[in-house]
Amino acid sequence: MKNPLRSIFVVTIAALLAAVAGMPSTVARAAGPTTYEGLWSVIVYTLRGDCDRAYRYPVRIIDGRVVNAYRGDNFQVAGIVLRNGDIRVVVARGGQTASGRGRLFRDSGRGRWSTSTGECSGVWTAVRRPANY
Repeated sequence: MKNPLRSIFVVTIAALLAAVAGMPSTVARAAGPTTYEGLWSVIVYTLRGDCDRAYRYPVRIIDGRVVNAYRGDNFQVAGIVLRNGDIRVVVARGGQTASGRGRLFRDSGRGRWSTSTGECSGVWTAVRRPANY
């Protein structure tokens, strides 16, 4: 029997990759090592809908890609950070999927997010963690 969360994650990642592939070639080429590399702590706040009020996720940026910070995280994340700090990300957890976009700066970031169903939406903030954190 297939794991349903894994299936949702695969579909979500495929959609994200399709969206990135549809970007202009100059944007798609922008992926790669950036000044945003490393461990980040992201707080997601719900402003509309019946979702939990807030979530905190650790994520890691490697070669301009947003990935899970640690093995065994109870969520899956995939995304891309462009050299100018623009970020697009998809998070899947417990059968729910949300996408976000925004901007990273040297040690912080912020943006907006919404669930795939449109049921919930809100804002997110991020703070870079020290390398030894």
